[in-house]
Amino acid sequence: MFTREELDQVIKAYDIRGLVDEQITPEFAFVLGTAFARFLMEEREPATVVIGEDMRPSSDELATAFADGLNSQGIDAIRIGLASTDMLYFASGSLNLPGAMFTASHNPAAYNGIKLAKSAARPVGAESGLLRIKEHMIKGIPMSPGPIGRTTVRELLGDYVNFLLGLFKADEFSSGRRLKVVVDAGNGMAGFTAPAILARLNVDVVPMYFELDGNFPNHEANPIDPKNLVDLVKRVKKEKADIGLAFDGDADRCFLVDEKGNLVNPSALTALIAIRELKRKPGSTIIYNLISSKAVPEIILENGGVPLRSRVGHSYIKKMMAENNALFGGEHSGHFYFSDFWRADSGALAALFAIAELSHTELPLSQLLAPLNRYFSSGEINTRARDPLQSIEFIKEAFQKEFEIDELDGVTVTGPDWWFNVRASNTEPLLRLNVEANSQKQLAQVKTQVLALIG
Repeated sequence: MFTREELDQVIKAYDIRGLVDEQITPEFAFVLGTAFARFLMEEREPATVVIGEDMRPSSDELATAFADGLNSQGIDAIRIGLASTDMLYFASGSLNLPGAMFTASHNPAAYNGIKLAKSAARPVGAESGLLRIKEHMIKGIPMSPGPIGRTTVRELLGDYVNFLLGLFKADEFSSGRRLKVVVDAGNGMAGFTAPAILARLNVDVVPMYFELDGNFPNHEANPIDPKNLVDLVKRVKKEKADIGLAFDGDADRCFLVDEKGNLVNPSALTALIAIRELKRKPGSTIIYNLISSKAVPEIILENGGVPLRSRVGHSYIKKMMAENNALFGGEHSGHFYFSDFWRADSGALAALFAIAELSHTELPLSQLLAPLNRYFSSGEINTRARDPLQSIEFIKEAFQKEFEIDELDGVTVTGPDWWFNVRASNTEPLLRLNVEANSQKQLAQVKTQVLALIG
Protein backbone atom coordinates (compact mmCIF):
# COMPACT_ATOMS: atom_id res chain seq x y z
CA MET A 1 0.00 0.00 0.00
CA PHE A 2 0.98 3.66 -0.08
CA THR A 3 1.72 5.92 2.87
CA ARG A 4 0.03 9.25 3.46
CA GLU A 5 3.35 11.02 2.95
CA GLU A 6 3.83 9.39 -0.45
CA LEU A 7 0.33 10.26 -1.62
CA ASP A 8 0.51 13.83 -0.29
CA GLN A 9 3.33 14.44 -2.77
CA VAL A 10 1.29 13.48 -5.84
CA ILE A 11 -2.38 14.07 -5.04
CA LYS A 12 -2.86 17.77 -5.70
CA ALA A 13 -5.80 20.18 -5.40
CA TYR A 14 -7.16 19.40 -8.88
CA ASP A 15 -5.52 16.20 -10.07
CA ILE A 16 -2.74 13.66 -9.51
CA ARG A 17 0.79 14.29 -10.79
CA GLY A 18 4.28 12.95 -10.15
CA LEU A 19 7.48 11.47 -11.51
CA VAL A 20 7.10 8.37 -13.66
CA ASP A 21 8.67 5.19 -12.22
CA GLU A 22 9.31 6.91 -8.87
CA GLN A 23 5.84 8.13 -7.88
CA ILE A 24 3.47 7.31 -10.73
CA THR A 25 3.89 3.59 -11.48
CA PRO A 26 1.63 0.82 -12.85
CA GLU A 27 1.19 -0.38 -9.26
CA PHE A 28 0.09 3.12 -8.25
CA ALA A 29 -2.34 3.28 -11.19
CA PHE A 30 -3.83 -0.13 -10.30
CA VAL A 31 -4.42 0.85 -6.67
CA LEU A 32 -5.84 4.20 -7.80
CA GLY A 33 -8.23 2.29 -10.07
CA THR A 34 -9.48 0.21 -7.13
CA ALA A 35 -9.88 3.32 -4.95
CA PHE A 36 -11.69 5.24 -7.71
CA ALA A 37 -14.02 2.27 -8.16
CA ARG A 38 -14.88 2.31 -4.46
CA PHE A 39 -15.43 6.09 -4.60
CA LEU A 40 -17.80 5.69 -7.56
CA MET A 41 -19.78 3.01 -5.73
CA GLU A 42 -20.16 5.32 -2.71
CA GLU A 43 -21.33 8.10 -5.01
CA ARG A 44 -23.76 5.76 -6.80
CA GLU A 45 -22.11 6.62 -10.09
CA PRO A 46 -22.43 4.44 -13.24
CA ALA A 47 -20.35 1.27 -13.12
CA THR A 48 -18.36 2.11 -16.25
CA VAL A 49 -15.39 4.51 -16.58
CA VAL A 50 -14.19 6.03 -19.85
CA ILE A 51 -10.37 6.32 -20.05
CA GLY A 52 -8.24 8.55 -22.30
CA GLU A 53 -4.48 8.92 -22.52
CA ASP A 54 -1.95 11.39 -23.88
CA MET A 55 1.18 10.67 -25.95
CA ARG A 56 3.64 10.24 -23.06
CA PRO A 57 5.51 6.90 -23.28
CA SER A 58 4.11 5.74 -19.94
CA SER A 59 0.46 6.69 -20.48
CA ASP A 60 -0.74 3.50 -22.17
CA GLU A 61 0.78 1.19 -19.53
CA LEU A 62 -0.59 3.33 -16.71
CA ALA A 63 -4.07 3.46 -18.27
CA THR A 64 -4.01 -0.33 -18.65
CA ALA A 65 -3.10 -0.83 -14.98
CA PHE A 66 -5.83 1.63 -13.93
CA ALA A 67 -8.42 -0.22 -16.03
CA ASP A 68 -7.29 -3.48 -14.41
CA GLY A 69 -7.85 -1.90 -11.00
CA LEU A 70 -11.35 -0.85 -11.99
CA ASN A 71 -12.10 -4.30 -13.41
CA SER A 72 -10.94 -5.98 -10.17
CA GLN A 73 -13.79 -4.17 -8.41
CA GLY A 74 -16.43 -5.13 -10.97
CA ILE A 75 -16.28 -1.80 -12.82
CA ASP A 76 -16.15 -1.78 -16.63
CA ALA A 77 -13.75 0.43 -18.59
CA ILE A 78 -14.03 1.98 -22.04
CA ARG A 79 -10.62 2.86 -23.52
CA ILE A 80 -10.81 5.69 -26.07
CA GLY A 81 -7.04 5.65 -26.65
CA LEU A 82 -5.18 8.82 -27.58
CA ALA A 83 -7.16 11.89 -26.56
CA SER A 84 -6.87 15.49 -25.49
CA THR A 85 -8.23 16.18 -22.02
CA ASP A 86 -11.24 18.02 -23.46
CA MET A 87 -11.92 14.98 -25.67
CA LEU A 88 -12.06 12.90 -22.48
CA TYR A 89 -14.48 15.45 -21.02
CA PHE A 90 -16.57 15.10 -24.18
CA ALA A 91 -16.61 11.33 -23.71
CA SER A 92 -17.59 11.65 -20.04
CA GLY A 93 -20.27 14.21 -20.88
CA SER A 94 -21.80 12.64 -23.97
CA LEU A 95 -21.81 9.11 -22.51
CA ASN A 96 -22.73 10.39 -19.02
CA LEU A 97 -19.97 8.27 -17.48
CA PRO A 98 -17.13 8.89 -15.03
CA GLY A 99 -13.78 9.48 -16.69
CA ALA A 100 -10.02 9.33 -16.21
CA MET A 101 -7.43 11.11 -18.33
CA PHE A 102 -3.79 10.01 -18.14
CA THR A 103 -1.71 13.13 -18.66
CA ALA A 104 0.68 15.46 -16.87
CA SER A 105 -0.61 18.37 -18.97
CA HIS A 106 2.19 20.94 -19.44
CA ASN A 107 4.70 19.25 -17.10
CA PRO A 108 8.06 18.03 -18.50
CA ALA A 109 8.62 14.57 -19.95
CA ALA A 110 9.62 12.94 -16.64
CA TYR A 111 6.08 13.42 -15.25
CA ASN A 112 2.70 11.82 -15.70
CA GLY A 113 -0.60 12.06 -13.91
CA ILE A 114 -4.35 11.51 -13.89
CA LYS A 115 -7.34 13.84 -14.08
CA LEU A 116 -10.55 12.27 -12.75
CA ALA A 117 -14.18 13.17 -13.39
CA LYS A 118 -17.58 11.93 -12.30
CA SER A 119 -20.32 11.41 -14.89
CA ALA A 120 -21.12 14.39 -17.14
CA ALA A 121 -17.51 15.62 -16.81
CA ARG A 122 -18.03 16.81 -13.23
CA PRO A 123 -14.62 17.48 -11.68
CA VAL A 124 -13.05 15.40 -8.91
CA GLY A 125 -10.81 17.73 -6.93
CA ALA A 126 -9.45 17.59 -3.40
CA GLU A 127 -12.72 18.64 -1.79
CA SER A 128 -14.96 16.72 -4.20
CA GLY A 129 -13.32 13.30 -3.98
CA LEU A 130 -9.53 13.17 -4.21
CA LEU A 131 -9.06 13.23 -0.43
CA ARG A 132 -11.51 10.33 -0.04
CA ILE A 133 -9.79 8.43 -2.84
CA LYS A 134 -6.47 9.00 -1.07
CA GLU A 135 -7.86 7.47 2.14
CA HIS A 136 -9.02 4.40 0.20
CA MET A 137 -5.53 4.03 -1.31
CA ILE A 138 -3.95 4.18 2.15
CA LYS A 139 -6.31 1.56 3.60
CA GLY A 140 -6.28 -0.65 0.52
CA ILE A 141 -9.24 -2.15 -1.33
CA PRO A 142 -9.62 -5.97 -1.31
CA MET A 143 -10.49 -7.86 -4.48
CA SER A 144 -14.23 -7.75 -5.18
CA PRO A 145 -15.95 -11.07 -4.46
CA GLY A 146 -18.30 -10.51 -7.40
CA PRO A 147 -17.64 -10.80 -11.14
CA ILE A 148 -14.80 -8.73 -12.53
CA GLY A 149 -15.42 -5.92 -14.98
CA ARG A 150 -14.41 -5.90 -18.62
CA THR A 151 -12.51 -3.42 -20.79
CA THR A 152 -13.63 -2.43 -24.30
CA VAL A 153 -12.26 0.01 -26.89
CA ARG A 154 -14.18 2.84 -28.56
CA GLU A 155 -13.25 5.48 -31.17
CA LEU A 156 -14.65 8.95 -30.42
CA LEU A 157 -12.52 11.48 -32.34
CA GLY A 158 -15.09 12.00 -35.10
CA ASP A 159 -17.95 12.40 -32.62
CA TYR A 160 -15.88 14.90 -30.62
CA VAL A 161 -15.18 17.04 -33.70
CA ASN A 162 -18.82 16.92 -34.80
CA PHE A 163 -19.95 18.03 -31.36
CA LEU A 164 -17.57 21.01 -31.20
CA LEU A 165 -18.54 22.28 -34.64
CA GLY A 166 -22.21 21.67 -33.86
CA LEU A 167 -22.03 24.38 -31.18
CA PHE A 168 -21.72 27.01 -33.95
CA LYS A 169 -24.07 28.15 -36.71
CA ALA A 170 -24.04 25.90 -39.76
CA ASP A 171 -22.26 28.48 -41.94
CA GLU A 172 -20.06 29.99 -39.17
CA PHE A 173 -16.80 28.77 -40.67
CA SER A 174 -17.73 28.86 -44.34
CA SER A 175 -19.28 32.33 -44.70
CA GLY A 176 -16.34 34.35 -43.38
CA ARG A 177 -12.97 35.22 -44.92
CA ARG A 178 -10.32 32.55 -45.30
CA LEU A 179 -7.64 32.76 -42.62
CA LYS A 180 -4.06 31.56 -42.41
CA VAL A 181 -3.57 29.85 -39.05
CA VAL A 182 -0.27 28.69 -37.57
CA VAL A 183 -0.73 25.96 -34.95
CA ASP A 184 2.01 24.91 -32.51
CA ALA A 185 0.94 21.60 -30.97
CA GLY A 186 4.19 21.33 -28.99
CA ASN A 187 4.35 17.57 -29.83
CA GLY A 188 1.29 17.23 -27.57
CA MET A 189 -2.26 16.03 -28.10
CA ALA A 190 -3.28 18.95 -30.31
CA GLY A 191 -1.20 17.18 -32.95
CA PHE A 192 -3.90 14.48 -32.83
CA THR A 193 -7.08 16.54 -32.45
CA ALA A 194 -6.31 19.81 -34.29
CA PRO A 195 -5.93 18.27 -37.78
CA ALA A 196 -9.35 16.64 -37.50
CA ILE A 197 -10.95 19.94 -36.42
CA LEU A 198 -9.11 22.33 -38.75
CA ALA A 199 -9.79 20.15 -41.80
CA ARG A 200 -13.45 21.21 -41.46
CA LEU A 201 -12.73 24.96 -41.40
CA ASN A 202 -12.13 27.61 -44.07
CA VAL A 203 -8.47 28.02 -43.10
CA ASP A 204 -4.99 27.45 -44.43
CA VAL A 205 -3.10 25.61 -41.70
CA VAL A 206 0.62 25.92 -41.03
CA PRO A 207 1.38 23.00 -38.67
CA MET A 208 4.19 23.07 -36.12
CA TYR A 209 5.33 20.10 -34.04
CA PHE A 210 2.26 17.94 -34.75
CA GLU A 211 4.30 14.75 -34.24
CA LEU A 212 3.16 13.09 -31.01
CA ASP A 213 6.22 12.85 -28.77
CA GLY A 214 6.00 12.81 -24.99
CA ASN A 215 9.69 13.65 -24.75
CA PHE A 216 8.94 17.14 -26.15
CA PRO A 217 12.00 17.44 -28.41
CA ASN A 218 11.28 21.01 -29.59
CA HIS A 219 10.12 22.81 -26.44
CA GLU A 220 8.03 22.11 -23.36
CA ALA A 221 4.30 22.01 -24.10
CA ASN A 222 3.70 24.87 -21.67
CA PRO A 223 2.61 27.96 -23.61
CA ILE A 224 2.19 30.13 -20.53
CA ASP A 225 6.01 30.40 -20.51
CA PRO A 226 7.04 32.91 -23.24
CA LYS A 227 10.18 30.96 -24.15
CA ASN A 228 7.95 28.17 -25.48
CA LEU A 229 6.22 30.60 -27.86
CA VAL A 230 9.37 31.86 -29.60
CA ASP A 231 9.07 29.44 -32.54
CA LEU A 232 5.37 30.22 -33.02
CA VAL A 233 5.97 33.97 -32.99
CA LYS A 234 8.68 33.66 -35.65
CA ARG A 235 6.51 31.45 -37.84
CA VAL A 236 3.45 33.72 -37.63
CA LYS A 237 5.57 36.66 -38.79
CA LYS A 238 7.31 34.65 -41.53
CA GLU A 239 4.03 33.27 -42.89
CA LYS A 240 2.19 36.61 -42.53
CA ALA A 241 -0.49 34.58 -40.78
CA ASP A 242 -3.73 35.97 -39.36
CA ILE A 243 -3.43 34.13 -36.05
CA GLY A 244 -1.20 31.70 -34.16
CA LEU A 245 -2.47 29.03 -31.76
CA ALA A 246 -0.37 27.33 -29.06
CA PHE A 247 -1.69 24.36 -27.08
CA ASP A 248 -0.36 22.74 -23.94
CA GLY A 249 0.49 19.05 -23.71
CA ASP A 250 -3.04 17.74 -23.18
CA ALA A 251 -4.57 20.50 -25.36
CA ASP A 252 -7.09 21.73 -22.80
CA ARG A 253 -5.42 25.17 -22.85
CA CYS A 254 -4.99 27.45 -25.82
CA PHE A 255 -2.94 30.65 -26.17
CA LEU A 256 -3.18 33.06 -29.09
CA VAL A 257 -0.56 35.08 -30.97
CA ASP A 258 -1.72 37.99 -33.15
CA GLU A 259 -0.58 38.81 -36.68
CA LYS A 260 2.27 40.96 -35.31
CA GLY A 261 3.64 38.08 -33.25
CA ASN A 262 2.40 39.47 -29.93
CA LEU A 263 0.97 37.13 -27.31
CA VAL A 264 -2.74 37.75 -26.80
CA ASN A 265 -3.61 38.42 -23.18
CA PRO A 266 -5.81 35.47 -22.09
CA SER A 267 -8.09 37.99 -20.35
CA ALA A 268 -8.77 39.59 -23.75
CA LEU A 269 -9.82 36.20 -25.12
CA THR A 270 -12.04 35.71 -22.06
CA ALA A 271 -13.67 39.07 -22.80
CA LEU A 272 -14.05 38.28 -26.52
CA ILE A 273 -15.78 34.96 -25.85
CA ALA A 274 -17.94 36.56 -23.14
CA ILE A 275 -19.17 39.21 -25.59
CA ARG A 276 -20.08 36.55 -28.18
CA GLU A 277 -21.86 34.39 -25.61
CA LEU A 278 -23.77 37.32 -24.13
CA LYS A 279 -25.10 38.18 -27.59
CA ARG A 280 -26.44 34.64 -27.75
CA LYS A 281 -27.86 34.62 -24.21
CA PRO A 282 -28.20 38.18 -22.86
CA GLY A 283 -28.04 38.71 -19.12
CA SER A 284 -26.12 35.51 -18.41
CA THR A 285 -23.58 35.01 -15.64
CA ILE A 286 -19.91 34.84 -16.65
CA ILE A 287 -17.17 33.55 -14.32
CA TYR A 288 -13.67 35.02 -14.33
CA ASN A 289 -10.82 34.17 -11.99
CA LEU A 290 -9.16 36.64 -9.66
CA ILE A 291 -5.96 37.02 -11.70
CA SER A 292 -7.91 38.09 -14.80
CA SER A 293 -7.65 41.70 -15.92
CA LYS A 294 -10.11 44.08 -14.26
CA ALA A 295 -11.19 44.83 -17.83
CA VAL A 296 -12.99 41.45 -17.89
CA PRO A 297 -15.74 42.27 -15.33
CA GLU A 298 -16.01 45.77 -16.83
CA ILE A 299 -16.67 44.33 -20.30
CA ILE A 300 -19.10 41.71 -18.98
CA LEU A 301 -21.14 44.46 -17.30
CA GLU A 302 -21.00 46.70 -20.38
CA ASN A 303 -22.44 43.85 -22.44
CA GLY A 304 -25.30 43.16 -20.05
CA GLY A 305 -23.81 40.17 -18.27
CA VAL A 306 -23.31 39.34 -14.60
CA PRO A 307 -19.61 38.92 -13.67
CA LEU A 308 -18.68 36.54 -10.84
CA ARG A 309 -15.13 36.30 -9.47
CA SER A 310 -13.61 32.91 -8.67
CA ARG A 311 -10.41 31.61 -7.16
CA VAL A 312 -7.94 29.91 -9.51
CA GLY A 313 -8.54 26.27 -10.46
CA HIS A 314 -10.86 24.27 -12.67
CA SER A 315 -12.70 22.47 -9.87
CA TYR A 316 -13.62 25.80 -8.24
CA ILE A 317 -14.77 27.42 -11.48
CA LYS A 318 -16.81 24.40 -12.57
CA LYS A 319 -18.50 24.25 -9.16
CA MET A 320 -19.26 27.98 -9.29
CA MET A 321 -20.63 27.66 -12.82
CA ALA A 322 -22.97 24.88 -11.72
CA GLU A 323 -24.16 26.76 -8.64
CA ASN A 324 -24.84 29.97 -10.59
CA ASN A 325 -25.95 28.50 -13.93
CA ALA A 326 -23.13 30.43 -15.59
CA LEU A 327 -22.84 30.49 -19.37
CA PHE A 328 -19.06 30.71 -19.62
CA GLY A 329 -15.93 30.93 -17.49
CA GLY A 330 -12.43 32.13 -18.31
CA GLU A 331 -9.13 31.75 -16.48
CA HIS A 332 -6.07 33.90 -17.08
CA SER A 333 -4.04 30.68 -17.32
CA GLY A 334 -5.66 29.86 -20.68
CA HIS A 335 -8.48 27.60 -19.48
CA PHE A 336 -11.92 28.39 -20.89
CA TYR A 337 -15.12 26.69 -19.67
CA PHE A 338 -18.41 26.39 -21.57
CA SER A 339 -21.87 25.57 -20.23
CA ASP A 340 -22.68 23.81 -23.51
CA PHE A 341 -19.60 21.60 -22.97
CA TRP A 342 -20.69 20.26 -19.58
CA ARG A 343 -19.00 23.28 -17.95
CA ALA A 344 -15.65 21.71 -18.89
CA ASP A 345 -12.63 23.47 -20.36
CA SER A 346 -11.63 23.11 -23.98
CA GLY A 347 -8.66 24.68 -25.72
CA ALA A 348 -10.07 23.67 -29.10
CA LEU A 349 -13.41 25.34 -28.41
CA ALA A 350 -11.71 28.57 -27.31
CA ALA A 351 -9.66 28.53 -30.53
CA LEU A 352 -12.83 28.01 -32.58
CA PHE A 353 -14.45 31.06 -30.96
CA ALA A 354 -11.42 33.19 -31.85
CA ILE A 355 -11.29 31.91 -35.44
CA ALA A 356 -15.04 32.44 -35.91
CA GLU A 357 -14.89 36.02 -34.63
CA LEU A 358 -11.79 36.88 -36.66
CA SER A 359 -13.14 35.40 -39.89
CA HIS A 360 -16.20 37.68 -39.77
CA THR A 361 -14.29 40.94 -39.52
CA GLU A 362 -11.82 42.63 -41.85
CA LEU A 363 -9.78 43.79 -38.85
CA PRO A 364 -6.51 42.06 -37.97
CA LEU A 365 -6.53 40.26 -34.62
CA SER A 366 -4.50 42.97 -32.87
CA GLN A 367 -7.09 45.64 -33.78
CA LEU A 368 -10.02 43.36 -33.01
CA LEU A 369 -8.72 42.88 -29.47
CA ALA A 370 -7.37 46.41 -28.87
CA PRO A 371 -10.55 47.68 -27.10
CA LEU A 372 -10.33 44.71 -24.70
CA ASN A 373 -6.75 45.44 -23.60
CA ARG A 374 -7.27 48.37 -21.24
CA TYR A 375 -4.49 47.96 -18.70
CA PHE A 376 -0.86 46.87 -18.40
CA SER A 377 -0.17 43.37 -17.12
CA SER A 378 2.97 41.63 -15.85
CA GLY A 379 1.86 38.17 -16.83
CA GLU A 380 2.43 35.40 -14.30
CA ILE A 381 5.83 35.58 -12.57
CA ASN A 382 6.90 32.40 -10.78
CA THR A 383 9.38 32.47 -7.91
CA ARG A 384 10.68 29.65 -5.74
CA ALA A 385 10.26 30.34 -2.02
CA ARG A 386 11.37 28.27 0.97
CA ASP A 387 8.01 28.81 2.64
CA PRO A 388 5.40 30.17 0.19
CA LEU A 389 2.69 30.62 2.82
CA GLN A 390 5.04 32.53 5.12
CA SER A 391 6.02 34.78 2.19
CA ILE A 392 2.36 35.50 1.44
CA GLU A 393 1.75 36.43 5.09
CA PHE A 394 4.79 38.73 5.03
CA ILE A 395 3.49 40.52 1.92
CA LYS A 396 0.05 40.88 3.45
CA GLU A 397 1.46 42.51 6.57
CA ALA A 398 3.49 44.94 4.43
CA PHE A 399 0.40 46.27 2.60
CA GLN A 400 -2.64 45.74 4.84
CA LYS A 401 -2.41 49.06 6.75
CA GLU A 402 -2.75 51.19 3.61
CA PHE A 403 -4.54 49.12 0.98
CA GLU A 404 -7.53 46.83 0.44
CA ILE A 405 -6.68 43.17 1.11
CA ASP A 406 -8.57 40.16 -0.26
CA GLU A 407 -7.70 36.54 0.69
CA LEU A 408 -9.98 34.60 -1.64
CA ASP A 409 -6.90 32.89 -3.11
CA GLY A 410 -3.49 33.82 -1.71
CA VAL A 411 -3.53 37.57 -1.14
CA THR A 412 -4.83 40.25 -3.52
CA VAL A 413 -3.82 43.85 -2.78
CA THR A 414 -5.69 46.67 -4.52
CA GLY A 415 -4.32 50.21 -4.81
CA PRO A 416 -5.87 53.30 -6.43
CA ASP A 417 -4.77 52.37 -9.97
CA TRP A 418 -3.09 48.98 -9.62
CA TRP A 419 -3.58 45.55 -8.07
CA PHE A 420 -1.54 42.41 -7.57
CA ASN A 421 -2.14 38.85 -6.45
CA VAL A 422 0.37 36.46 -4.87
CA ARG A 423 -0.62 32.85 -4.33
CA ALA A 424 1.04 29.50 -3.81
CA SER A 425 0.92 27.11 -6.74
CA ASN A 426 -1.33 24.09 -6.24
CA THR A 427 0.85 21.92 -8.47
CA GLU A 428 4.45 23.14 -7.97
CA PRO A 429 6.58 24.60 -5.10
CA LEU A 430 6.23 28.15 -6.43
CA LEU A 431 4.82 31.55 -5.61
CA ARG A 432 2.83 33.01 -8.49
CA LEU A 433 2.66 36.80 -8.86
CA ASN A 434 0.33 38.74 -11.17
CA VAL A 435 0.37 42.55 -11.34
CA GLU A 436 -1.86 44.93 -13.30
CA ALA A 437 -1.73 48.72 -13.44
CA ASN A 438 -3.05 51.70 -15.37
CA SER A 439 0.42 52.58 -16.68
CA GLN A 440 3.64 50.79 -17.54
CA LYS A 441 5.50 52.88 -14.96
CA GLN A 442 3.11 51.91 -12.15
CA LEU A 443 3.32 48.28 -13.23
CA ALA A 444 7.12 48.28 -13.00
CA GLN A 445 7.11 49.98 -9.59
CA VAL A 446 4.61 47.57 -7.99
CA LYS A 447 6.24 44.50 -9.55
CA THR A 448 9.69 45.52 -8.29
CA GLN A 449 8.37 46.23 -4.79
CA VAL A 450 6.57 42.88 -4.45
CA LEU A 451 9.42 40.83 -5.91
CA ALA A 452 11.78 42.47 -3.43
CA LEU A 453 9.50 41.40 -0.58
CA ILE A 454 9.37 37.85 -1.92
CA GLY A 455 13.17 37.84 -2.19
